[in-house]
Amino acid sequence: MNRRFVLEGVPAEGVVAAPDGRWQVTAQTGLLDLGDAWRSLAGRWIVFELGFARSDNLPGAWLLAGGDQGGEEIAAFVPDPGRDRRVGIVRLPRRTQALRVRVPAGAVFANAQVRLHSVTRLEAAARLALPLLWRRLSEPRVIPSTLGKLFRTLRAGGVPAVLEQLVRRDAKRLAYPEWWSRCGALSERDRGEIRAHSSLFRTRFSVLMPVYDTPEPWLTRAISSVRNQIYPHWELCIADDASRAPHVRGILEEAARQDPRVRVAFRDRNGHISAASNTALSLATGDYVVLLDHDDELTEDALACVAAVAGDADLIYSDEDKIDPSGALFDPFFKPDWNPDLLLSQDYLGHLCALRRSLVLEVGGFREGFEGSQDYDLLLRFSARAQRIRHLPFVLYHWRSIEGSTARNPASKAYAETAALRALREHIGGAARVEEGPLPTTYRVRWRVPEPAPLVSLIVPTRDARALLETCIESVLSKTRYRPFELLIVDNQTASAEALQYLGSLQRRGVAHVLRYDAPFNFAAINNLAARHARGTVLGLLNNDLEVLDGGWLEEMVSQALRPGIGAVGARLLYPDRTVQHGGVVLGIGGIAGHAFKYSPADAPGYFSRAQLVHDVSAVTAACLLIRKETFDRVSGLDETLTVAFNDVDFCLRVRELGLRNLWTPFATLVHHESKSRGSDEDTRAKRARLRAERRRMIERWGKALREDPAYSPNLTLESEDFSLAWPPRARKPWK
Repeated sequence: MNRRFVLEGVPAEGVVAAPDGRWQVTAQTGLLDLGDAWRSLAGRWIVFELGFARSDNLPGAWLLAGGDQGGEEIAAFVPDPGRDRRVGIVRLPRRTQALRVRVPAGAVFANAQVRLHSVTRLEAAARLALPLLWRRLSEPRVIPSTLGKLFRTLRAGGVPAVLEQLVRRDAKRLAYPEWWSRCGALSERDRGEIRAHSSLFRTRFSVLMPVYDTPEPWLTRAISSVRNQIYPHWELCIADDASRAPHVRGILEEAARQDPRVRVAFRDRNGHISAASNTALSLATGDYVVLLDHDDELTEDALACVAAVAGDADLIYSDEDKIDPSGALFDPFFKPDWNPDLLLSQDYLGHLCALRRSLVLEVGGFREGFEGSQDYDLLLRFSARAQRIRHLPFVLYHWRSIEGSTARNPASKAYAETAALRALREHIGGAARVEEGPLPTTYRVRWRVPEPAPLVSLIVPTRDARALLETCIESVLSKTRYRPFELLIVDNQTASAEALQYLGSLQRRGVAHVLRYDAPFNFAAINNLAARHARGTVLGLLNNDLEVLDGGWLEEMVSQALRPGIGAVGARLLYPDRTVQHGGVVLGIGGIAGHAFKYSPADAPGYFSRAQLVHDVSAVTAACLLIRKETFDRVSGLDETLTVAFNDVDFCLRVRELGLRNLWTPFATLVHHESKSRGSDEDTRAKRARLRAERRRMIERWGKALREDPAYSPNLTLESEDFSLAWPPRARKPWK
């Protein structure tokens, strides 16, 4: 049965008549009732078309299925460019009692209309799959893997599982404003829960805000964002740095009169922003100081979230986004948990930061001479002393993007970068050379290799495939500048005469030692065998299908691997077409792990520049991995029960359990022809069975850890490697 309905939305809550004859949402959210003609479709897959006429300020809307409170959100309306409608596919829950449309605050429209008709499960799967496959035609490389995933899902769970996967992918179309209205915006119920939860805490916060000639609307908004905090235990410490704009003093004095928690100091003579920051700090009496720029805004729940996790933490930081002059939100930065090497590569902590005030005073507060990056300078010194650093994976800070702000102004960014380089050089001292990074406001730290340089044992498993092996070995020998190193090539049952001839020539030339592994392929066992014969203090695991591009690759990796506290170090690997194959491993993608930035151009910045920066990751691929031999031995090498897949992820997680940090560096770049000598992991029934068994073993062993990668935000998807938004996010605010 294929029944069709046209449903008109009738205002039910939070929607009033506008003067021009349209409807306007005046509450935090508006609900439109769709009647009950649709009831025969409950439990079926439906095609819906949600449209609005003469709409303004309408970033999105949602189809709700449920009961008296509006129900669960089952579909999102995201308008196509130039069109106020969206066509989609969704399963209507069997027990649906009411069907409504939720519209965000401020939206104005003439009417809302929903067209529905039912389809079979197969038709729903086809409709959802075809756009995905069509998009993949522009990426021929990924078509086989896309089809493979669909077939595996079909085999494991049938059509319902395929539909579930496709619906999750379809949800990725949510743009950030819609994502925010669903995940970040607060309802009255949220506010009530926050007040109840906040009553449990007494932590006091001093919000520091240096001010200089701030435009009137932005200064008012910044102050209001603090005064509107649901959490009550705060003070706003403002230092006016001799502003020339006449409105500034009046706004500040009025704010102080209206609320005794607003404390203002007026400086007589304009000086440095660092001095103004210290003036604001001198007014502070709270347990923590919170840094707020004079034209930015805190979310209503910012301090409530911080208070909920403060406890014994020294430093707490949150995610952030940008806000344009019209008030629209964009460009969210969903950060990793504490990531020391990312902080050395860029000031990723940014906003919101809450720092224990006593420790701020111990490290000397803000230093003059670092204007433009005085916060970064403080954070470098502070984090070196901090014992406990917490990340709140929620957007609690809106960074205003206007002319003259560092969120938008290249000149301000350049000024800040000079100060940041100086701060970073003083922080690191003589252990490394600090220079500008490949992108604005990024930095590269070149760590020094000890004298004399340690011997590195490079392990290369191989079988047949002379051309691949020869490209790999000769590029290592001819291009690698680092010395000394030894080559250990492990022959896994090579039968090719020309490959055997080449192996023999390498031994005769005295450039490699060839070991024999006469058993079925077991990547873990092969590398463990070679490690037992290695003479070096550093081990390097290399696939035989690599090709060295730059002579400095090994020096970069060795310099990182020898640093105290560092475990495994991975390189950037490119496909022959110079797109990224490996940018570090992200746990949880595809159920186990995936490669960050896959298929992006080699020079693409990646998510907030991370594809071009050294940073901490949970794991790296063993196709090119360096580690101290002592550490390799401490974890007993690779797990030989994981014969082919995931043994590198398992290895890195065991290294992480030692308290060591795994790193990825883009400054060691090689071409990877990706296992051409061995073939696909899924081209035979036996290989597929083995892969399923190894997946089960990983899930049984690591479980929750595979879903909670500290180097990757729970607000980002696990459905693909493109750092798009997760829906739903995997983090809940403290009062939920």
